[in-house]
Amino acid sequence: MNIIRGKVPHAKKITCYGPEGIGKSTFANQFPNPIFIDTEGSTKEIDAARFERPTSWTMLLEQIKYVHDHPEICRTLVVDTIDWAEQMCVEHICASHQKSGLESFGYGAGYVYVREEFGRFLNRLEDIVERGVNVVLTAHAMLRKFEQPDEMGAYDRWELKLGKKTSSQTSPLIKEWSDALLFANYKTWSVAVDDKGKKRKAQGGARVMYTSHNPCWDAKNRYDLSEEVPFDYSSIKHIIEPAAGSQQSDQKQSHACAQPEKPDTASSAPAQD
Repeated sequence: MNIIRGKVPHAKKITCYGPEGIGKSTFANQFPNPIFIDTEGSTKEIDAARFERPTSWTMLLEQIKYVHDHPEICRTLVVDTIDWAEQMCVEHICASHQKSGLESFGYGAGYVYVREEFGRFLNRLEDIVERGVNVVLTAHAMLRKFEQPDEMGAYDRWELKLGKKTSSQTSPLIKEWSDALLFANYKTWSVAVDDKGKKRKAQGGARVMYTSHNPCWDAKNRYDLSEEVPFDYSSIKHIIEPAAGSQQSDQKQSHACAQPEKPDTASSAPAQD
């Protein structure tokens, strides 16, 4: 039995979400040698490699299988966007069971079918990661009313635009699966425009990326990133493309204790007269 110590080099699983038009596709295109599965046709103005736009859930799975069988064609697979892919999954489930919608299943069974199918989808992406290919998922963001169960009041927070109903469970699957869940947004602040401070206006607009959980958004990372970084690939390049040689030094394998070397009897023997 070999015991592996230290960090283990591996391909990364990244999910990036934010409001429309902020540049999620452009951000994903900066990853090493990416190829897109463009579910919504939003990469036409980007100089990128892409599959033909999938028209069904089955076609999307076939494209994923092709990357799995031919990992040499890219170093990063981008699914842009995952919320449009979720709609394909829902349509596939409804068509397979001859239902007009998920509510037609009754007792929330439709959402269970979607969760199970989406789980198998993530397992296929995990297999691609095992082949050494990074996987990047992009998604739109939406504001949703959130209420803490143990406190009074409610507030708005940014979440993945997955599952319009609370019975949908695809969003937690994505969060658990991801090595890093990154929220991109425009950073704005208000400033007073009069002496009394009653009138204010918004300023700013710089694009930033949040990497840690906040009451106002979902985010996480396993790489000790700063809570707020510029929305640019260079902010996370060091975790996607670690320096050459550092991967080998991070991974150490324990072995059985080596036997002590025997002394050189010839050199240690007393000199003969």
